[in-house]
Amino acid sequence: MADIKRLAVVTGGTRGIGLAIARELCKQFDGTVCITGRSKENCEKALEKYEGTNKPICHVLDIADETTIQEFSKFVANNYGGLDVLVNNAGMAYKVAATEPFAEQALNTVKTNYFGTYNVCKALFPMLRPHARVVNVSSSAGMLAKIPGESLRKRFLDPSLNEEKLSVLMNEFITLAKSGKHAEEGWGNSTYVVSKVGVSALSFLQQKAFDAENKEIIVNAVHPGYVSTDMTSYKGHLTIEQGAAAPTYLALLPPNATSPKGQMIWFDKTTVDWAGSA
Repeated sequence: MADIKRLAVVTGGTRGIGLAIARELCKQFDGTVCITGRSKENCEKALEKYEGTNKPICHVLDIADETTIQEFSKFVANNYGGLDVLVNNAGMAYKVAATEPFAEQALNTVKTNYFGTYNVCKALFPMLRPHARVVNVSSSAGMLAKIPGESLRKRFLDPSLNEEKLSVLMNEFITLAKSGKHAEEGWGNSTYVVSKVGVSALSFLQQKAFDAENKEIIVNAVHPGYVSTDMTSYKGHLTIEQGAAAPTYLALLPPNATSPKGQMIWFDKTTVDWAGSA
């Protein structure tokens, strides 16, 4: 046991909230912190922002690229044999003024935010150690009430829903976006909302699966708040440090913690009803 090298991974950790989460983990986590970026250049620039000896390592990982996911998974397996914390922070959002066709935005946003997170988890979950903590960074946009269609919301709440059926739902949206029928089918007109509702729902299903296997692993979704980052065009009223507070808290839940577990957590660390009002 003494030879186990503990590892915390923060995807999208080269800037913004992810960078701030990694900084806090470097201070508080008893082990190695690994941030990931989409390129070697991004990694190198991120590491320059750390001073002293308390630095993370960095590895290339583009969550929308299955090849890099598999390469990163091998890196973790070969060098650490497992991991103890996984913060799925990487994601993307189109600007309001984006000119790309809606169908293109739907494909890229859901592919990255939902399927990218899903695929990273599929690759890394088999290596999670007992008492591991998984934090899926969602958003206030990821609340179920953001989906306009009542019948569609019921599908997300169906007790028989599993990860495979959820992925089918996400692909349905992509298909409807191509035909322009997404709004009339109850999805609304925000690709980001759909992607983050998917991330939130995935979190709860993951916890359900771990519980069924009696695994001592905790998964939570978190809304980090409206943070001043490139993604929000620096209009957010919270600093990246403030946005990192709740995700870091969830990542460092102690081994004997029983809650929060399989919940949606707000930026002030309170638990909110995901299926209730937005």
